[in-house]
Parts: sequence; structure tokens; C-alpha cells
Amino acid sequence: MVELKPGDDAPEFELTDQHRNTVRLRDYRGRKLLVYFYPEADTPGCTRQSCSLRDRQQELKKIGTDVVGISPDPPPKQLALDEKYALGFPLLSDEDHAVADAYGTWGRYKRGGHGIVRSSFLIDADGRIERAWYRVKPEETVPNALAALAR
Repeated sequence: MVELKPGDDAPEFELTDQHRNTVRLRDYRGRKLLVYFYPEADTPGCTRQSCSLRDRQQELKKIGTDVVGISPDPPPKQLALDEKYALGFPLLSDEDHAVADAYGTWGRYKRGGHGIVRSSFLIDADGRIERAWYRVKPEETVPNALAALAR
């Protein structure tokens, strides 16, 4: 499994969001972007993680940072999560897990099977990895990002 490090170019992506819009990494050039990978929409951990980002989204925007979530769920399932919790940021569908593979977030679970390894990435305004956090707990995403952005 590839693990991205600070200074690496962030792998480009072009994915469909919950509203069936195409979202690309390059759309965020000139701003920082927090990308978080989550295993499955509307499960307890993913809901806690997504809602914590929703709750701090305005604070992140004020410091020039946008948020996108990525999972292997199809757009209708992403839309249901967004509508249920009023998230208000793009949830991207990576059904073939090609983007997850490129970011090193598709892996083997301890109890068997494969899926998303919960991870997040702070990408700088030039499209490079500023920070990478692999195997994070849902409640760690926001504090990790805010601490990195405060430096």
C-alpha cells in the first residue's frame, strides 16, 4: 500500500459528487483542501466524522480550507447522507476505489475483506500533500487538520 508524505504531489482525481456534479482536485487550486476518506455512508463512525466536519466547516473556510469526503458509495447513497445530516460539502463517489488506491487508503481489514482505511489529507494550494493521516479515528480528523493549519 502506497503512503503519501508531505511534499508529495496529491494524486489528481475527477469524481462524481452526491448531486452528480464532476469534482476535480484541480478545482481547488489556490486554496487548501481537506480530503477525508471514509468506509461507508451513514454508518456510526462515518456519520460522526462527517458531522464533525460539518460543524467546523465555517471555521475551516475562514482559514482558506475546503472539505471533500470520498467513499466507495454511489452518488444516491452520498446524497442521502448529505440530506439526512445537512453536511453541505461535496461527497465524492469512488466506486471502483481507483482514487482510494492512489491515496493508499484502500486496504485489507483486520477482520477480513477490503475497503477504505479511514484517512485524511491536507492538500496545499499548489496541489501537494501538506499532511497525511492514515488509520485515524472519526473524531481525530478535525483536530488533526486544525492543529496542522494553526502552524
